[in-house]
Amino acid sequence: MDTTTLIEAYGELGVIGICMLLFGFMITNLIRSQATQNESLDEISVNIAKSENTTENVEGILLKLLDRIQRESEQQNDERNRRHESVMKEIDDLSDKVSYLSGRINGSGR
Repeated sequence: MDTTTLIEAYGELGVIGICMLLFGFMITNLIRSQATQNESLDEISVNIAKSENTTENVEGILLKLLDRIQRESEQQNDERNRRHESVMKEIDDLSDKVSYLSGRINGSGR
């Protein structure tokens, strides 16, 4: 065999070997970065689950608070209505008494 042919063959094999090494290095780096991304995605999913849980708790608290405020408002309205009815009844009673007294005064004066 010719030496130049052997040198060219070894050169080609060397280049192919270097390309294979670089390809293997690239695959290894991709696997490492994929593992890191998977860890990050797992952390993100855990954080999202915690956030959803917190959001649900806050929604429940807000709904209870709104319900309580509404009940208190209804109670206050009921109290106001009863107070109004009581005042109106007192006014009617006083009006009747004033009419009676007015009638007595007008009747005795004649």
